[in-house]
Amino acid sequence: MPFPNGSEPHPSFVLAALPGPEGAQAWVAALLCGAYAVALAGNGAVLLVVRLEPGLHTPMYLFLCMLAAIDLALSTSTVPRVLSFYWFGTGEIGFGACLLQMFLIHALSAVESTVLLAMAVDRYVAICHPLRHAAVLTNAAAARVGLAAVARGVLFFLPLPLLLLPLPFCGSRALSHSFCLHQDVMNLACANTTPSLVYGLAAILLVMGLDAVLICLSYLLILKAVLRLAAWKERLKVFSTCVAHICVVLVFYVPLIGLSVVHRFGRDLAPLVHVIMGNIYILVPAVLNPIIYGVRTKQIQRRILSLIHVGGRTSQ
Repeated sequence: MPFPNGSEPHPSFVLAALPGPEGAQAWVAALLCGAYAVALAGNGAVLLVVRLEPGLHTPMYLFLCMLAAIDLALSTSTVPRVLSFYWFGTGEIGFGACLLQMFLIHALSAVESTVLLAMAVDRYVAICHPLRHAAVLTNAAAARVGLAAVARGVLFFLPLPLLLLPLPFCGSRALSHSFCLHQDVMNLACANTTPSLVYGLAAILLVMGLDAVLICLSYLLILKAVLRLAAWKERLKVFSTCVAHICVVLVFYVPLIGLSVVHRFGRDLAPLVHVIMGNIYILVPAVLNPIIYGVRTKQIQRRILSLIHVGGRTSQ
């Protein structure tokens, strides 16, 4: 395949960093490292607690474990590379590594969206059809949902790097974020990117967009069922079981929508906005999800406190 003069089929790309003096970037690296450590500790604690507590071996907590594993994988596929950039000045990323990172980010985001939808369905069945909940949503069904979520993410987002693979790249190699995203890499190609653009938009709408609509529909049905209850205390008690999941959905979709808006309409925005929005999208869900469920779930609280107490007694 002939490439335009001055273009390369497989160039390296330059990752974006927060602008500012070296001292400020050191603080940024420390902040990212701290957030990553919190994400590792929080999601690791969720996985450990659910594994050790037999009473938590239910579909809802299996979905929570899936979320924790996804957040660990997503943050680990990006943050160490970003930290090496700030600490060691390795600002370039190879073409193959960039496409792999891009695929992991988009595919894992799709898997997380599917799991959030499954959790919304779990809440709907538990509240609207409580007698059927145990029969419909079993541990085996939750495991099948997890496998289907992974397959869905891979099948929908594997074409993204494949569509970029044959394109030539010329001119700037500078990315807008500290990691590789499809829209960002595609904009650097010096060829017709319409197929890649159309497929990327279609994949986002058919996965994250459809999931968001179905999650909203689930909560409309839940709200309808809750409003049928006579007492306000009973309504609040039933709906309070959904608060943690609603917060996690907002923590996932608000940064996703913000990043999409910045990509589509924010080309004239300062580079700082792109870098910050990208880091929020990657790190905020991974940091906040275990905190949200830790605060809202007494079983997880008690088990974590008991582990800390046992660990403190052992160290003495």
